[in-house]
Amino acid sequence: MSDIRETTNQLLDVNLLENQRFVQMTENDHRSESEHLQVIIGATVPTGFEQTAADEVREKLGSSCKISKDRGKIYFDISMDSLPQVHCLRSVDNLFVVVQDFKDYQFKETKEEILKDFEELAGKLSWSDPLKVWKMNTNIKKKKMKYKKINQNQNRKKINNGQGEQIDERNVKKVKNNALESHILDYYENPAIKEEVSTLVGDNLASFKEDETDESSKEPDGQVLKFRVTCNRAGEKHCFTSNEAARDFGGSVQDYFKWKADMTNFDVEVLLNIHDNEIVVGIALTEESLHRRNITHFGPTTLRSTLAYGMLRLCAPRPSDIIVDPMCGTGAIPIEGATEWFNCYHIGGDNNPLAMNRAANNISSLLTKNQIKECKPSWGLPIDAVQWDTCNLPLRTASVDIIVTDMPFGKRMGSKKRNWNLYPACLQEMSRVCRPGTGRAVLLTQDKKCFSKALSGMGHVWRKVHTVWVNIGGLHAAVYLLKRTPQAYVHPAEQDEDHRSPW
Repeated sequence: MSDIRETTNQLLDVNLLENQRFVQMTENDHRSESEHLQVIIGATVPTGFEQTAADEVREKLGSSCKISKDRGKIYFDISMDSLPQVHCLRSVDNLFVVVQDFKDYQFKETKEEILKDFEELAGKLSWSDPLKVWKMNTNIKKKKMKYKKINQNQNRKKINNGQGEQIDERNVKKVKNNALESHILDYYENPAIKEEVSTLVGDNLASFKEDETDESSKEPDGQVLKFRVTCNRAGEKHCFTSNEAARDFGGSVQDYFKWKADMTNFDVEVLLNIHDNEIVVGIALTEESLHRRNITHFGPTTLRSTLAYGMLRLCAPRPSDIIVDPMCGTGAIPIEGATEWFNCYHIGGDNNPLAMNRAANNISSLLTKNQIKECKPSWGLPIDAVQWDTCNLPLRTASVDIIVTDMPFGKRMGSKKRNWNLYPACLQEMSRVCRPGTGRAVLLTQDKKCFSKALSGMGHVWRKVHTVWVNIGGLHAAVYLLKRTPQAYVHPAEQDEDHRSPW
């Protein structure tokens, strides 16, 4: 009898082992399929910096990138496991996954026929893969919020523990159970962490598949999804409005998925982008623009972080460079620089005490965020803020490698009349502190006439290398890349003495 039992147990063990191998193989097949699922991601970027964004995508993701003929948009291919890395891009404002791209859509002749086609469009599209990406993206965002709450609680407990109280063991267990999530979300927020990503995201995909459901019309808790359609249209030959296109296409989406329409509290935002004869249907992956990542205290002319990144990237910072923003306002440029180029030193200054107060608060908020994320005291960032006179900087001559600043347009701040005196004085002082021969300056202004006039008188110290035309809140502005000439700085008073007559 004992031999029979032993043999039976051995057979059971063999069957159990085979079942485990089968389950593992099935999970690996599903994971591999999800990881290698190729999708097209669309991104809106600051107008004029499309090439900068495309270069960043190629550099950080290794993906081919296409710049859309519709200004301010790029498209690139990624595998599903690269989705967290996409959210770490510094040059993009909003992200969406492309459902389908109609490069040469044939519009009917009459308005009624065109809108009728929109009413039938949803049923002709392949929604499966884009919805998988949307679900994974939603899953990551939920884990991000959950992890932030856990970290905040742990940070408070550690502070309390330093005052003699004990740490709650339940929270410690939660942190251990969420170790994987913390690694993924550290990468989600910190592009400097570039190791172990494939394994971690693969494990996240494996857990994500458990949440997948064949009922695409419902959330995991069984509630019907709410949606809205947003139409962005550009072109002069359309006989329909954006609202009409969004209305009829939205009805088509509702009939196809049985989702509930809601213009404010929606779960899914379906995008209908129309540019001349091209139509791109997508699903939004960002609820708000990524340019809000750094700034908590805004001023009247706060620069978008994505535009600040593009300006900084133009001047190609190198390790140990000293980068100065002499008119930093709320600190958008130096904060973005310290976050991305942490091997450089960034100094921001302004003559407005209110602006400097906002900049200090923004720096403090970023340090607090890093401290909460790391659950330990932060070592800080390579950044400093100083209140100063822009035309009389408290910096040594030839001590700065790069100057990046957003100059006053003369609309919300300052005036066009004052710019005629301010711009030449600023360029003169910048030439003093910038290193001859190697120094660079990237300057943004909408007052192009005044700037060109001021620059024409500084040809001996500044040479214009490149100009990027940008659109800022409907204003046609320019970003100028300048190179400091090798000529040493000479004080204007000394120049006057040199030109005096010997008599």
